[in-house]
Amino acid sequence: MTSYETVKYFNAEQYEFDRYRGAVRNFQRAEYSLMLSLNLMNVTQNMCFTIGLMASCFLAAFQISIGQRDVGQFVALLTYMAQLQGPLNFFGTFYRTIQSSMINSERMLELFKEQPTVLDRPNVERLPSCQGDIRFSDVKFSYDPRKPALNGIDFHCAPGTTTALVGESGGGKSTVFRLLFRFYNIGGGSIQIDGHDVEDITIDSLRRHIGVVPQDTVLFNETIMYNLRYAKPEAADEEVYEACRAASIHDKILDFPDGYESRVGERGLKLSGGEKQRVAIARTILKDPRIILLDEATAALDTETEQHIQTALDKLSQGRTSLVIAHRLSTVTTADQILVLHAGKVAECGTHEELLALNGRYTNMWRKQIRAQRAAEHAKAATDRLTQVRDEAGGDESASQSEDERNAGGNQRGRPLSNSGLQTSTTRFRDDMPLGHP
Repeated sequence: MTSYETVKYFNAEQYEFDRYRGAVRNFQRAEYSLMLSLNLMNVTQNMCFTIGLMASCFLAAFQISIGQRDVGQFVALLTYMAQLQGPLNFFGTFYRTIQSSMINSERMLELFKEQPTVLDRPNVERLPSCQGDIRFSDVKFSYDPRKPALNGIDFHCAPGTTTALVGESGGGKSTVFRLLFRFYNIGGGSIQIDGHDVEDITIDSLRRHIGVVPQDTVLFNETIMYNLRYAKPEAADEEVYEACRAASIHDKILDFPDGYESRVGERGLKLSGGEKQRVAIARTILKDPRIILLDEATAALDTETEQHIQTALDKLSQGRTSLVIAHRLSTVTTADQILVLHAGKVAECGTHEELLALNGRYTNMWRKQIRAQRAAEHAKAATDRLTQVRDEAGGDESASQSEDERNAGGNQRGRPLSNSGLQTSTTRFRDDMPLGHP
């Protein structure tokens, strides 16, 4: 159900109906085979018991009639047969339930066989505090051994600074975030937080000091307060309100009919993109981490909303170590250092001015974006001028028509009536006169 919008976008309702109809048809065929085998087994079982009971009764009756057996033995035989038939009927009746339970148990055992790939080493220690010093030393990693994602990346982030990661798609920017958050183990090198290797500290203590604002914020189908408190369940209401004020979303939430108790819908469907991003920022502020990871948090927003989000991000980054993935270079010009990633390596490193002076990859990217921005601004200005000219032309035409009408009316009032006009007026006057008037 979470992808129903995609179905609507491509008019694929009939296709999904056909898929569902086919799945139901296959299920009905399998269920028919199961029920047929179950009923056939029950009928065969009952038939065998009935025939056996009839044969036993006839034999016992014959033996009683000739004096070989007494009536008590016949009654005992019937009792034993009934006790034997009951459990067998029970197993036949619940055969389907047993089979379904065996299938579910098999799936559960397969799930138990799955082991997490990222685990704490034995005797690792917790990270009690964090200053935010990050160092990547010759880090290597690959999702597929045939195609490395990172090829010996090196960089250092001092505490309280902002580091931006830029470059083309597939350069390894998001991989850096995943490795720092320990979604994967590195293939070589080391990642250190405050001088501690991330593999020598517990995963839980590491992640408690890292806050993430993703590009696509995922919210639970619960209230806004529930989603905000997810970062800190024990937070008081006033703490939540302060975090929302810092993220510039508090007043907006109060405008909702149910305020903080408003439900956001599946994956936050009832909130706009900017509102979801600000909720994510407020949630991260409430967590109060020392390291902030911003994964293109303003990529899909309009200019005005982006400015609000950028202001909230600036407040969030104050006094914290921030790593920012950005495709819009204009949003990271004030970063303390900018890393240009290419083919899994740091191709260039420096501030905005230093990278422009190098006249390398960053300079090319900056020129392309400035050129595209100017082209968009020129196109917008041309559209605005065209609209203004049309409005002015429409106003001049209306004014000319009004002036012509006024001139025509004045000329008509100032000149004498013609013969035809006089005759017409006289005729109208005569028609309006009452009958019998001289």
